[in-house]
Amino acid sequence: MSKADRETPAVTLEGGSRRGRALRGVPLPLLVPALVGLAFLLLPLLALLIRAPWRSLPEQLTSPEVWQALQLSLISATCATALSLVLGVPLAWLLARTRFPGRGLVRALVTLPLVLPPVVGGVALLLALGRNGVVGQWLDSWFGITLPFTTAGVVVAEAFVAMPFLVISVEGTLRAADPRYEEAATTLGASRFTAFRRVTLPLIAPGVAAGAVLAWARALGEFGATITFAGNFPGRTQTMPLAVYLALQNDPAAAIALSLVLLAVSIAVLAGLRDRWMTGSS
Repeated sequence: MSKADRETPAVTLEGGSRRGRALRGVPLPLLVPALVGLAFLLLPLLALLIRAPWRSLPEQLTSPEVWQALQLSLISATCATALSLVLGVPLAWLLARTRFPGRGLVRALVTLPLVLPPVVGGVALLLALGRNGVVGQWLDSWFGITLPFTTAGVVVAEAFVAMPFLVISVEGTLRAADPRYEEAATTLGASRFTAFRRVTLPLIAPGVAAGAVLAWARALGEFGATITFAGNFPGRTQTMPLAVYLALQNDPAAAIALSLVLLAVSIAVLAGLRDRWMTGSS
């Protein structure tokens, strides 16, 4: 038997005994509530899978009402993510790379939609962009643009709640990136915008992609701000979360089918970001 063969079982046994000691070392007052908490989080998801109408699922997902809600959700979430990228990436760069009075307050206001109740966000959007809103009245009288209770209103509501996820992700990536590459580009004659476009943006591309995926998933699952600002009109403003809420009263099987789609999307997002959220020390 070679030396490597003799050492391998010892290493395996040592690692297994170390994990066993770690499990035995967990205090019972911590282990019990931890397991209860895990069951509390997993039980509703398991119930959704157990009660799912698997035989009629293809028929449910191909019905006109469900397909309309699914199509509108995918389009509006994608448009909201694009809007978040156009506005959020420059905002993240401003917060990460520049110093100005009140920067901390601006950062707090940017993250406010994360903790603001979505219904309150919808009311705020109505007061700002409604026909009689602070800005909406001028959009309506000058340009004839009406956002509430339209598909564009769905995009605006989703972008309002989803953009902070993108800004936080990109700002964190910018803070971790070395600013000396930008400075070197500017010393070679590049403008600040050229340095950002040719140097910084490729460096932070993974962070931008992660933030975009999070924003897209958040926009896809938005309910409160959407129903308050855009309403619940099938084919025009009824997204999947709104369709789930409506179907739960009339057609529970369709509600479960739509919920499974949203669950699958959430799992796909988590799997796509596994390097960011699912890694840890062994």
